[in-house]
Amino acid sequence: MQHKTQLTLSFLLSQVLLLAFAEDLECIPGFQQKVFYIEQPSEFTEDQPVLNLVFDDCQGNNKLNFEVSNPDFKVESDGSLVAIKNVSEAGRALFVHARTEHAEDMAEILIVGANEKHSALKEIFKMEGNLGIPRQKRAILATPILIPENQRPPFPRSVGKVISSEGAEGAKFRLSGKGVDQEPKGIFRINEISGEVSVTRALDREAIANYELEVEVTDLSGKIIDGPVRLDVSVIDQNDNRPMFKEGPYVGHVMEGSPTGTTVMRMTAFDADDSSTDNALLRYNILKQTPTKPSPNMFYIDPEKGDIVTVVSPVLLDRETMETPKYELVIEAKDMGGLDVGLTGTATATILIDDKNDHPPEFTKKEFQATVKEGVTGVIVNLTVGDRDDPVTGAWRAVYTIINGNPGQSFEIHTNPQTNEGMLSVVKPLDYEISAFHTLLIKVENEDPLIPDIAYGPSSTATVQITVEDVNEGPVFHPNPMTVTKQENISIGSVVLTVNATDPDTLQHQTIRYSVYKDPAGWLEINPTNGTIGTTAVLDRESPYVHNNVYTALFLAIDSGNPPATGTGTLHITLEDVNDNMPSLYPTLAKVCDDAKDLRVVVLGASDKDLHPNTDPFKFELSKQSGPDKLWRINKLNNTHAQVILLQNLKKANYNIPISVTDSGKPPLTNTTELKLQVCSCKKSKMDCSATDALHIGMTLILLSLFSLFCKSFPEL
Repeated sequence: MQHKTQLTLSFLLSQVLLLAFAEDLECIPGFQQKVFYIEQPSEFTEDQPVLNLVFDDCQGNNKLNFEVSNPDFKVESDGSLVAIKNVSEAGRALFVHARTEHAEDMAEILIVGANEKHSALKEIFKMEGNLGIPRQKRAILATPILIPENQRPPFPRSVGKVISSEGAEGAKFRLSGKGVDQEPKGIFRINEISGEVSVTRALDREAIANYELEVEVTDLSGKIIDGPVRLDVSVIDQNDNRPMFKEGPYVGHVMEGSPTGTTVMRMTAFDADDSSTDNALLRYNILKQTPTKPSPNMFYIDPEKGDIVTVVSPVLLDRETMETPKYELVIEAKDMGGLDVGLTGTATATILIDDKNDHPPEFTKKEFQATVKEGVTGVIVNLTVGDRDDPVTGAWRAVYTIINGNPGQSFEIHTNPQTNEGMLSVVKPLDYEISAFHTLLIKVENEDPLIPDIAYGPSSTATVQITVEDVNEGPVFHPNPMTVTKQENISIGSVVLTVNATDPDTLQHQTIRYSVYKDPAGWLEINPTNGTIGTTAVLDRESPYVHNNVYTALFLAIDSGNPPATGTGTLHITLEDVNDNMPSLYPTLAKVCDDAKDLRVVVLGASDKDLHPNTDPFKFELSKQSGPDKLWRINKLNNTHAQVILLQNLKKANYNIPISVTDSGKPPLTNTTELKLQVCSCKKSKMDCSATDALHIGMTLILLSLFSLFCKSFPEL
């Protein structure tokens, strides 16, 4: 019933064409029908006719030969299309190429689904469409032209014919469109008298698959009589493009021990031919596998999808027993559904067998020995392990743990990333006198967990025997540093401190002697036998060797070992302040104009090297002035500053003003300083201080002061 429906559809199309142009058609070489629609059956049955094709070269069809684009079909000599075998999937289109001594042509068979059948009939009865059936009565018949690509010379080659029923005297055909008078120009031409259409060169479907041309009929003057009518030219695909692998390099990974049928990767090729034909129907195949062990067929490729899967048992997919964990497959893609006539393309797929942690690390021996001197830190032994898994992966990299024998955390172990060895280090110095031997229990594991059916065994633990060697250790001061507080200026020979140093080598009987190591100011000495430190000079808190009131000295304790060992002790002496520094005055020079209106000459400041309470507040005083007129006075501003004020303008001269400053210590200390006052002439903003009548007032004051002292000493005069 299904074949009957298909034949009816084809017959209906033939009748429509014949009825539409019965009066106008003459014998046109080629297929009498160019396009067929058949409904997709559940299966094309072997040797059952699908439809009938009518080809006529108008000269008897001598040596008629048919070729079908799908190798599952053939056309009998009577034009019947039949399947060579039962076919469930034939694609969406078939092309039939017919050739005789005088003509050749191409017909297209479109396979549609059941729901597409009615739309296909509608296409047949469209007023305009691929078959050129006019919407209204036309005088031009322009049936679609099918041209195989890559035709061989000679050219031009006739490919079809346009018919006009008008037959007016002087009427001419005119062809236009892309491929004629539009780029690419000159591919097609039409005989203006006969309407024969020819192609001038070979066509490439991959460049242009369809051309839409227009045919018109004109009179001698060029006026359009009829048209334009569309003329469709379809380029029929030939298998002229090889499959190509464009997405390389192709690298896949599969875990060792994976079950049979595990998908590794997908290989996909591209074919530029028509995807609706067998010219681009690809099938994949493995041409070569390198290496060929443990099996020459480790992998299989799905011929249609290109999926590469494993086909060997998980036991053979063992990375540790393979020659190499890398396999290279030469993959072939062949078009025409894999038939021998198909074109091929190849690519190489690289498959890497990834490691999983199916081997635990094992120590190369059960016991390791190490010797270390007491007091020394650093690496003492390298622990070696073996692991059959892939190097520099988490399944191979070792992690070491000390599980016993390290209560004081004196040892640490780290992994050498290059060798995978365990570097056992002493991080806290060992003491021979406390323990001369240590025993450690070490465990090794991998960064990655083992697979479930594998476990760590006894070979994953080892013992390390460590022997500590005795060395002559230097004496140790107690405490260190040592601190003491003393008052500066204590008498020479005073005892500062008696130091105490002990020898940690308790199993040896040694004596200790003391000596000065660093004494920056040279103030101290030490008794070499009992460690008593005394002064050899006055301690001065204001010395540059004292920082933040603290003087620092270093002392040595040397034992009688062979060779001798030395220990260093630090002594910090905090010095208490004594009022042993007089205050100083600044500045000691001042200048003033002889006609100055502001008689505040200078602000004086005082400083003291001592500490509070031996410094400020300071007391400022002027020496007594003789004569009826006092020339200056001093006013205290605050605890550390005072101001000198002139009581009248003075003549140009140099004056020395004695000023005494007293600190607040007990007892207080007083310092008298002369302030040199220069009275200068000032004209036009220039100050002239060249001395005249130098020491004018100063000498008078000195004489008066001496006279006053003399009078006090001898009041009876």
